[in-house]
Amino acid sequence: MHNSSRAVLIAGPTASGKSALALDVAANLDGTIINADSMQVYRDLRVITARPGPGDEARLPHRLYGFVDAEENYSVGRWYRDVEDALRETAARKQIPVIVGGTGLYFKALTAGLAAVPPIPQEIRDQVRGRLKLEGARALHGELAQLDPATAQRVTANDRSRISRALEVVLATGRPLSDWHQEGLPPLIDAKRTAKIFITCERQELVRRIEARFAAMLAAGALEEVRRLAARELDPSLPAMKAHGVPWLIRHLAGELSLDEATAGAVMDTRRYAKRQLTWFRNQLKDWPWETSKNAVSALKTQLRDLN
Repeated sequence: MHNSSRAVLIAGPTASGKSALALDVAANLDGTIINADSMQVYRDLRVITARPGPGDEARLPHRLYGFVDAEENYSVGRWYRDVEDALRETAARKQIPVIVGGTGLYFKALTAGLAAVPPIPQEIRDQVRGRLKLEGARALHGELAQLDPATAQRVTANDRSRISRALEVVLATGRPLSDWHQEGLPPLIDAKRTAKIFITCERQELVRRIEARFAAMLAAGALEEVRRLAARELDPSLPAMKAHGVPWLIRHLAGELSLDEATAGAVMDTRRYAKRQLTWFRNQLKDWPWETSKNAVSALKTQLRDLN
């Protein structure tokens, strides 16, 4: 465990202003910004995921942004190992880690630990991915029910990502994912020794921000970015291919939808995701203070002062 007495964790729904807050906090604390967003790890998705721009990255150290190819199935287990290295490097520079993002499982792994699942061989991943495409999620869910009934009960029969992940684990290791969950990796940060905040936002204001941000993405070249991604003809079940806006813009590029229709679909998906983020954090990380972006800086300052 990295026993830094001052670490900052910033979470919140998409488009709530997390990245701007992280920049302000890191600039004031001589900190390193570390990504905790599962889509911003992909180098192919700078614009469509609203990743920090080159100017922001030049201004302050940023870690774990844009370093994974879209063809890879990046997991919370890999992030756990990568963020451990990032925390070690940040401590060696005597800087404060400012960890920011909207992926709740990343923060839970950081503060509560993670099941110690070993890396899955690429051939197993490819095999399961190919079968998922040919046979469908329900068929693989039926197989999972035989090999790992405890996990199969927790996932729906059309949850392609979780079904394939659980099946990969049991096929690669000979042990069900439910067994691995009993042998966890330790927390990397003591949650009681951090300043943490979940940024909340009034519903209509959040909708306005989501709409404005998607329009800004299009103006900044999101369509061309997705065009380059689509040209790679990657498996549509890969996480990068399901990033908010990507499937809709691919359908537009294929001539199935107008740009307005694709935009409306992408915005609606993002709104639904933001709602799920709010519910997840409320239920899973109940001790996190919720603050508006206006009050976030003062709230974090108070927490940091209390840690000293």
